[in-house]
Formats: sequence, C-alpha cells, structure tokens
Amino acid sequence: MRLPRLPEFACLTSLLFVLPRIQAADWPLASVAPGAAGVSAERLTIMHQTLDREVAAGRYSGYVTVVARDGRLIDWHAGGMRDIEAQAPMRQDAIFRIASMSKLVTSVGLMMLLEDGRLLLSDPVEKYLPALKDRVVFTGGTVEAPTTVPAAHAITIRELLNHTAGYFYNAPWSADPLPSALMARAKLWEARDLDEFVQRVATVPLHQQPGTRFRYGIHVDLLGAIIEKISGQRLDRFLQERIFGPLAMRDSSFFVPDEKRSRLAQLYQLADGKLKPAPDFLPRPTPERGVLSGGGGLYSTAGDYLRFAQMLANGGELDGVRILSRKTVELMTSNTLTQLSDPHPFGQADLGFGLGVRIVTNLGQSRHLGSVGMFGWDGLATTLYWIDPKEHLVSILMTQHLPYNEDDIFASFMNGLYGALEK
Repeated sequence: MRLPRLPEFACLTSLLFVLPRIQAADWPLASVAPGAAGVSAERLTIMHQTLDREVAAGRYSGYVTVVARDGRLIDWHAGGMRDIEAQAPMRQDAIFRIASMSKLVTSVGLMMLLEDGRLLLSDPVEKYLPALKDRVVFTGGTVEAPTTVPAAHAITIRELLNHTAGYFYNAPWSADPLPSALMARAKLWEARDLDEFVQRVATVPLHQQPGTRFRYGIHVDLLGAIIEKISGQRLDRFLQERIFGPLAMRDSSFFVPDEKRSRLAQLYQLADGKLKPAPDFLPRPTPERGVLSGGGGLYSTAGDYLRFAQMLANGGELDGVRILSRKTVELMTSNTLTQLSDPHPFGQADLGFGLGVRIVTNLGQSRHLGSVGMFGWDGLATTLYWIDPKEHLVSILMTQHLPYNEDDIFASFMNGLYGALEK
C-alpha cells in the first residue's frame, strides 16, 4: 500500500505549529527539509507513530526526538505528556534528567584538560585524589570483614574513562551482593561535596583488579572530582564556562531554577499496569551542598544535547567554537577494550568502548539498525543518543521512564529512523 504524500516538513510539525513561540532563532541548529538531507519525511512520521503507540498504550508518558543530518536539523518532535497529572503536553524544550548521558559531558571536560596539558591518560588517579592511593581489591568474606588483596597497580585516568578501574554501582546489574553492600554502607551520595565523596569512595574496595574488566560504575564521578582539583573550579562552574556557555546550551545544568521548573518532565514508572510518578533515582544537590554527579546528575533538553553531540560529530567544533581537537575525538571514539578477556561492555557482542562512549564494532550482532563506528550512550531514565559518522547523523530520544528502556523503545526509535534514510 502506498503511503499518503506528506509535506516535507511533516516531522517538524510540532515545532512550527504546536509551539509557534519557538522561533527559528531558538532552534538548536539550522533546519532543512528531510528530503533535502536524503531522509524520507513519510517514514520519519512512521517512526513518530511507533513512539505514539507506546504512549497511547500507556507504556510511556511522552517523548522528544531530535535528529540532525549533515549538521542540519531535520526532526524535532514532541509527543505525549510532560506531566500526566497536570495534563501538560510534552514540549520540545522540555527539561529531562539525562542520567548517564552526563558521562560524556564530563569526559569531554576531562579531555579538554588533557589538551590543556594539565594531565595524561596514564596518570595515576592518586596524583589528583590522594585518598585513592593504595587501592585494594575485594576477594570475599563478609560485609563486616571483607577480605582483600592489594591492587596490582594504581588506577589510571584512562581506566576511569573506559570503566576498567574496578569500581561499580551498588546495583544488581553492576556488582555482586557483597561489594554492593560495601558501597551502600559508604553512603556516597550523602556526601556534602565531591571531596567528601572521594573520601567515602576510599573506604570501598575495588571489585576486580584495575584494567582487567569493563564494569559500569562511579568512574566518571571520580573524573568530576579530578576536574575540580585540576581546574580549581566546582564542576558545575567548569562545565558552564568551558562547555555549556560556549555551545549556547542554555538549559543544561545540575540544577533546574524555579523559572524553568514548569518545563521539567515528570519521571514515571509502570506499577500495576499504570504509569505513576516515580521517585528520583539520584539524590539531587543544591547549589550549596551535595554531590555534583558528573556520571549522572545533569539536566538538559533534546535541543541542548543536540548541540553538544553535533560538536562531536563535527570533530570537536560547532558554529566556530572549538571544544576539542578532531584528534581527541578520534581517540575517544577508538575501541579501548580489545585486550580484555571480555572486550564487550555488558557482554554485548556488537559493542566496544572508547573513552566515554560505546562504539558499534559488529553491526551483525546489533539489536537495531545503524552503522559500524557509530558511538553514543544512554541514561537510566530512558534517554539515548547516537552519533553516526558514516551517515553524518545525530539522533536523540528523550523520555522520563523507569525501568530503563522498557519494551526496547530504543530499538523501535532507531529502526524507524534508519528505515527513513534514502541517500
């Protein structure tokens, strides 16, 4: 059956009509009709309809998609509700908890300091965080009396960047029960700042010898502490001055000010077959006290994050502002896990991992359409970004939903988007 002909800007309908106050000057990038970028507007609409079915079925509250090709915006679409109880529709400039999508921002900040000559990837972490000197590795025992052995070597900045330093999250998918209990006992997120966070981390043994296994964890939060030590600035100020300000990312921060809270999307979870507001997954700091989590604490919008991702897609530059050199981006997007006995993050055979990002290394094992060499990550509240150098494509999906990626909405989004590519 032939699909009905749709206007070239069908995928930008909500941008142009539902929220007319968002003027072209406020768009994250200059826009172009999808057809002019080699993308079918009709099939982008099918992708939106697929996501709309998730909303209509009561599985997700709402979403925002944003897509750029060749550096030009071709899709910026909002569907569903930002707040079900308030009957507030989702809006394109909604603010989201981006969780682990924070990690790449912090990793970029760290690599900026590398370019400044302030550190080396081979530097031991204890050079900047002395409390983490003489690490030990958990081998057994009990929470009250764990047995440990000395770490074979001091953990390095490179090992923090690629999650092989030996740390973890106190979650079932990240660590065994005893190491998780040891971390939970340290109450890391109750620290008054990153200095105290590091002191508490110092009481927790590593889960395995550094450099031997990819294990997702608090590594990027430690990178945030290193940024503070080297720069002499709090992490929020550093990111604002070095990344958010230069890239005109106006809504990205560790805090949502009162005047913007009406744009904050509610976090939901399915309970008894219905969507209900969910408690936040991370204690939130105030400007005066709390852990600035470089690994999971940022808020942002789809448009803001598009500007950040497009900078990386461009080799470190956007609108005449250079954040990183193209060679630094090249290094960050090169696989660093090939020497490990299990060289795949989370055991996923299609993936490798660079410095701050996963990389598709085997498309035949991927669960969705894409390209070898595409890189990205996602967030616990079901947010996602991919940057595809082969197709000159940046794609972002934002929701606020727990549990993470329920019904594999990421694959539905990516299959719909890549199914729309024509040239």
